[in-house]
Amino acid sequence: MAKLYHRPTLTKNFLKQITKVKNPDAMLEEAKLEGLEKTLGVWDLIILGVGAIIGSGIFAVVGIAAAGGAESTGAGPALMISMVVAAVACIFSALCYSEFASMIPVAGGAYTYTFATLGEFAAWMVGWILMLEYAIGYIAVACAWSNYVVNFLKGFEAYLPAWLANPPVYLVNDFKSASGILTDSGIDPGSVIPTVLGVPVCVNIPAILIILAITMILIKGTKNSAKMATVMVIIKLAVIALFITAGAFYVQPENWVPFAPNGMRGIFMGAFIIFFAYIGFDALATTAEECKNPQKDLPVGIIGSLAVTTVVYVLVALVLTGVQPTSGVSVPAEFLKAPMAFIMNAVGMNWAAGLISVGSIAGLTSVLLVLQMAAARILYAMSRDNFISNKFQKLHPKFHTPHILTWTVAFVAIVGILTLDINVAAELCNFGTFTSFIVVCVAVLILRKTDPKRPRPFKVPFSPLFPALGIVCCGGLMIYSMQFLTTSSLLFPIWLGLGALIYFHYGYKKNRKYDNKVHAEKVEHKKQLKKTGSKK
Repeated sequence: MAKLYHRPTLTKNFLKQITKVKNPDAMLEEAKLEGLEKTLGVWDLIILGVGAIIGSGIFAVVGIAAAGGAESTGAGPALMISMVVAAVACIFSALCYSEFASMIPVAGGAYTYTFATLGEFAAWMVGWILMLEYAIGYIAVACAWSNYVVNFLKGFEAYLPAWLANPPVYLVNDFKSASGILTDSGIDPGSVIPTVLGVPVCVNIPAILIILAITMILIKGTKNSAKMATVMVIIKLAVIALFITAGAFYVQPENWVPFAPNGMRGIFMGAFIIFFAYIGFDALATTAEECKNPQKDLPVGIIGSLAVTTVVYVLVALVLTGVQPTSGVSVPAEFLKAPMAFIMNAVGMNWAAGLISVGSIAGLTSVLLVLQMAAARILYAMSRDNFISNKFQKLHPKFHTPHILTWTVAFVAIVGILTLDINVAAELCNFGTFTSFIVVCVAVLILRKTDPKRPRPFKVPFSPLFPALGIVCCGGLMIYSMQFLTTSSLLFPIWLGLGALIYFHYGYKKNRKYDNKVHAEKVEHKKQLKKTGSKK
């Protein structure tokens, strides 16, 4: 039989194919037939959400958000306002995610919701962007985890071997970071960093080891992962409470003056940077297929985790900027890398700094767990939709988890750790987050028009106002930041272009071959029915 579809060309049929939506009922049926094991309850979801959100923001980027970075202006004491701005931008999107998650509880999150509303090409692009958000964010957090572990081990240099307490710089950093550290110390990188066939070799061993450990935990199942996240969340909430209560006695109100040293630019840039910490709640939507009662539990888990973490963030910001001056002064490099531990050391509470370092490691570990789980679930959904090889759908025979995809994400992360700059990775992650949030808000408005009668256990209140506000808030922060973050602003469009090329040269053709196969099976089925009828 002749093929129905050939290579992509700009025709009416081509445009029809790339905008073809997938029926939500078909998604639910697929999930029912070959879905993941349902093990997560409402408290598991809240723990996973809090585990993902509280970690990277407080332990990795909050110092940069307050004092500024290479391409960004700090918010100063107005960091607490930046956090509220970021939370407000999130809450509208969170409500939209909740409506979709309760209505179409299948794996994939924003990717799945886009396929149900905007069609095949848009779904692929959102899936591609989510890979940027989760995989690149995963790399950034793994590198931050490595930094905290190295700093923690230095505190035991009197008891540990020298190679462990102070490992060679090329074994705990990527090449760019290692070169920068050596240069700042007045050392020629070429005289220290080893080479293989003339190529400098730097391997961040702690980051790679934690990725391998998280991968093996995730393969054993999401329930075990949730148990681990619970332990990590308890530890980090305890040390954050310690920081807030102990640090409050050292707050000097004069450090809050001027309150916003860099005006609205500093507040908005602070909101953009701290937004990196809010990617946890949308990761929950990707676990919908593994929830026992997604219609009820997912909205509670998404909104509940966002509310809890926002309160914690604002309290930390109050103490952080009240103890360490951030208005119009240069801050120590240690404050940018590990702000809470630095402050505890500065006020003479070294024991508290040590405990905070432990909490930081626990906090970042829980973030890694959720990000890798989310990335694997999105790829699982894309494999089910013929965008990538169907071999990736294979589940572990014992644990019923997508083990092949989990290892794939781990491999990509390890490659990224060897090549990417952590700061640029975090910025790229933010651009992906903003884009996916905007698309979900748009998708809610579309499905309200195209499928108004579909049951919605949870509905976004005040629609279309709230989805529209989500689009404006996220879009405004993203566009505003692009004029200052030159490197990531250039790389993000390149990533989008690469995704479009992959779709048209692989994904589109693969889906058309699948359409041909389905069409041939229908034709053959009709022939068999006719033969059976003629015999009768």
